[in-house]
Amino acid sequence: MSARPSSSSAAAKDAPPPLPEPLRVAVADSHTHLDMQSGTVEEGLAKAASVGVTTVVQVGCDVKGSRWAAETAAAHANVHAAVALHPNEAPRIVLGDPDGWSRQGARTGGGEGALDDALAEIEALAALGHVKAVGETGLDHFRTGPEGMAAQERSFRAHIEIAKRQGKALVIHDRDAHADVLRVLREEGAPERTVFHCYSGDAEMARECAAAGYYMSFAGTVTFKNAAPLREALAVAPLELVLVETDAPYLTPAPYRGRPNAPYLIPLTVRAMAAVRGIDEDAMATALAANTARAFDYRLDH
Repeated sequence: MSARPSSSSAAAKDAPPPLPEPLRVAVADSHTHLDMQSGTVEEGLAKAASVGVTTVVQVGCDVKGSRWAAETAAAHANVHAAVALHPNEAPRIVLGDPDGWSRQGARTGGGEGALDDALAEIEALAALGHVKAVGETGLDHFRTGPEGMAAQERSFRAHIEIAKRQGKALVIHDRDAHADVLRVLREEGAPERTVFHCYSGDAEMARECAAAGYYMSFAGTVTFKNAAPLREALAVAPLELVLVETDAPYLTPAPYRGRPNAPYLIPLTVRAMAAVRGIDEDAMATALAANTARAFDYRLDH
């Protein structure tokens, strides 16, 4: 007879991982969701700063979350905002969400007009000075079925235009959609600064992104045992186009995969990335800090 998992082991899985050894050179978490993490913003930022993660980019996924990102960035000098409708949000706005999978719960569809209204609000937020990027936008062929693809692609194209009009970076969500994301970027003309968040392509795609000047942001996934293609991509990506992120509370790096992620765990990923590149962690951190400030157009002293 197999034993039942104990409540203590379940609690351990939900427990935050311990603080890693601090970085000597401060870096930024280029993509996080503080509104989905436990504790206050101030607590999260203080914990991150204690290990050398002194800046975060707070990313919105819907109108409400984008408003929150902009407000949080306005209140904290070391938080920069990105605002957008997530690729899976656009079909929900147009067609509805009867299952209530999104954070808003069950919704009825509002049609193309509702998407236009939401995009207008995103553009108004993108015009704010403390909003540094439009994202996360892009394509997701994993969660959105064929019926939602048209709304998703229309939303993506609109976000590209917003980023260009407002002079902001574009943050890409690309899940199981590499060829189509690259196609839309070619057809629309990418903004001057484009970031592939949670880069998930292989080395060949990394070379294509590099040729186009796209930044590639690596998450805790690069530490996973089964992620050899990601490490191969990191090995060939130009160092000046590489960023690091948590996508917290998701994608916690090894050895804590499955437990809650937060910006303070960035040092684990930085050290793994340095090992892949064959450089010391200070050199890796120095490059990451400069690259993130350049990608999101902020000064390194913030």
